Amino acid sequence: MLHHIALGARDVERVAAFYADLFELSEKTRHHYDDGSLRSVWLEIDSTILMVEHTEAPERRVEGVGAGPFLLAFAVGDEDERRALEARVEAMGSPIEERTGFSSYFRDPEGNRVAVSHYPR
Repeated sequence: MLHHIALGARDVERVAAFYADLFELSEKTRHHYDDGSLRSVWLEIDSTILMVEHTEAPERRVEGVGAGPFLLAFAVGDEDERRALEARVEAMGSPIEERTGFSSYFRDPEGNRVAVSHYPR
C-alpha cells in the first residue's frame, strides 16, 4: 500500500490549492519553517497523502515517459466524470495536452504531468 507521494513545488500554496480544488482533497496539515514561511501542505487522497513540499530547485518538465516519477494519475469513475474534470482543469488555466480512450493528460501550475483515468483496473 502506498503511504505518500512527495511533490516538490516552488509555490507550495498554489500547487496545493490546485490539487485540493480540482480533486476536492482535504488538507491534513501544514508545516512551516522556523521563520514562519510555508514549508509544506499535506493533502489526503483516500489512504494516501500528497505532500506538497517547498523546493528552490528549477522546474523539470518531463515529456512522455521520463526517468523516475513522471506522472500523477488519479482515478475517475467513468467517461462523464473524466470530461467534467477536464472542464474544471481547463477552467483553472491548464489545457488538456493529450487524450486516450480512458485518460486525459494536463499539467499542474508548475508543469508536473497529471492524468485522470477511468481505465479498468
